[in-house]
Amino acid sequence: MSQIKAEAIWQHELVLPYILEDLKAKIEAITPVRAIYLYGSRGRVVPKDWHKLEGKDWDVMMVCDFPIVNSELWTTALNYHIDLTITTEHKIKNFLQNNSSVIELFPSYKLEI
Repeated sequence: MSQIKAEAIWQHELVLPYILEDLKAKIEAITPVRAIYLYGSRGRVVPKDWHKLEGKDWDVMMVCDFPIVNSELWTTALNYHIDLTITTEHKIKNFLQNNSSVIELFPSYKLEI
């Protein structure tokens, strides 16, 4: 991302509502969101220890009925550094088999902030 608001990169109380509400709604205007996953540093660290991730970005994968290219354009409005991938259910199965550090945010997991 070219514009980064450094103090907002790691703040889950700001970024998670954006991911789970605003960004999800923008994508659902095109295709249903089936699941949302966090991976990378946030997938390896339990949410209560996320304060240790100050300065780290957000690695987000959304599972939809079809992939969307250039999805990073949707993440520039609030200047959060989010690495966003929009993929299909078929492709996520392979990713999950090869990646053990993943947190499922939606639909089954709800973070308490």
